[in-house]
Amino acid sequence: MSSRQTVLILDYGSQYTQLIARRVREANVYCEIQPYTLSVEAIQALAPSALILSGGPQSVTAERAPLSDPRLFELGLPTLGICYGQQLMSHQLGGRVEQSPEREYGPAVLEVTQPSGLFAGLGAGETLDVWMSHGDRLVAPPPGFQVIGRSPGAPLAAIADPARRLYGIQFHPEVVHTPRGAELLRAFLFEVAQLSPSWTPSSFVSDAIAAVDAQVGPTARALCGLSGGVDSSVAAVLCHRALGERLTCIFVDTGLLREGEAQSVERMMRDAFHLHLIVVDAQAKFFEALQGVTDPEQKRKAIGRVFIEVFDAEAAKVTDAAFLVQGTVYPDVIESISVKGPSAVIKSHHNVGGLPANMKLKLVEPLRELFKDEVRAAGLSMGMPEEVIWRQPFPGPGLAIRCLGEVTPARLAVLRRADAIVREEIAAAKLERELWQAFAVLLPVRSVGVMGDDRTYEETCVLRAVTSVDGMTADWARLPSELLARISSRVINEVRGINRVVYDISSKPPATIEWE
Repeated sequence: MSSRQTVLILDYGSQYTQLIARRVREANVYCEIQPYTLSVEAIQALAPSALILSGGPQSVTAERAPLSDPRLFELGLPTLGICYGQQLMSHQLGGRVEQSPEREYGPAVLEVTQPSGLFAGLGAGETLDVWMSHGDRLVAPPPGFQVIGRSPGAPLAAIADPARRLYGIQFHPEVVHTPRGAELLRAFLFEVAQLSPSWTPSSFVSDAIAAVDAQVGPTARALCGLSGGVDSSVAAVLCHRALGERLTCIFVDTGLLREGEAQSVERMMRDAFHLHLIVVDAQAKFFEALQGVTDPEQKRKAIGRVFIEVFDAEAAKVTDAAFLVQGTVYPDVIESISVKGPSAVIKSHHNVGGLPANMKLKLVEPLRELFKDEVRAAGLSMGMPEEVIWRQPFPGPGLAIRCLGEVTPARLAVLRRADAIVREEIAAAKLERELWQAFAVLLPVRSVGVMGDDRTYEETCVLRAVTSVDGMTADWARLPSELLARISSRVINEVRGINRVVYDISSKPPATIEWE
């Protein structure tokens, strides 16, 4: 087990739990999210240095409220309860929680009533702007606790038992609406729990290389399905550091990639990082499978089926491989252990299909502890180029789900060129890192146009650009009108087959980022 310090976040169903983890990681402290049902014995086995109890939508007084083993508070660990976490701690240690006369939701002002390690540097009478979201409130603290903060709607908004290093707050320090929330979390981590900010990209990389080396052993071989995306590229380079020539990467050229992408992946991985890379040109097989297919779900299934067939056939040639490297990241892990239950359906447009169950390869997932921004930081620390690290998310089925209607080589060539123009202009405007995604969509909708003295009857291009933090929600980007004009002019003048460009101004929800 690693000797690093770990903060364990127990999840009681809050929509902000991942945000707590992000704030802790931003303070360079490693943390993990686990369900509140984790037993005390399992917690002890993880050997955390501190605990954070998340918020949640339930009432601790409800019949089926999510409760933890009361022995949790006997472990001697510095513990911070946030919102529901505060109420849970109080309820299980002898305090009293009741329904609030009025639900408190939104901005509030917290008055510090007593100095404490949690409010480092703040004296009695000083105030903090905070974000509240609760229907219950604490009306009597547990024995041994002091009231260290109050708000108009929550007289016991912050409590502490310094001797046992137990703290509870009714508000949410993890959200941006609590401006000094990051300071408060750092005070808990460094003043109360006495942790050190030692979780860095370089420390992660060295630990991960050692872990991969230990898992695979000194002689076994591993395969990696390389897509060219950020996660799989970083995972491949990291595992290559551990395994060298014992790692074989397989890159399937589906013919559905963006302009120059296949060549870029091959050049970087083979020439710059010297990976053992097998490139499989399977374009003909994918186009054959897509012939006559217009239904979005059928497209995805056809692409997934062919991908599995091609990858399986190529993987079978590496007869002594025992491991499979995957670019699984932490949000994927969290979904599978959430107290709300695993996602019922993973969006198939994000995936090209699962790998065959009969491959019997053991998984190596070196990035499963990281959020996307941490994956990028790890890649940069290994010297990977920024054009790969900052590559925008790209769906597994590629341009096929941005080419509405039947996917043919001719229509895909039109879309690929239009998409390249969009990306070139976004890069020239230096907006790449401000946008979550920016791309072109080709619609099977023809309209009349006039180009010179000729009448045209060609298809429509949709420009899609969105801002987002994690892709779960997104807003359409307010691109400058001059930029929109340049993109439209270039696409219509340079791409034969398109005579009309429109801009998608719908957000997610109710729309989705992709069109299919």
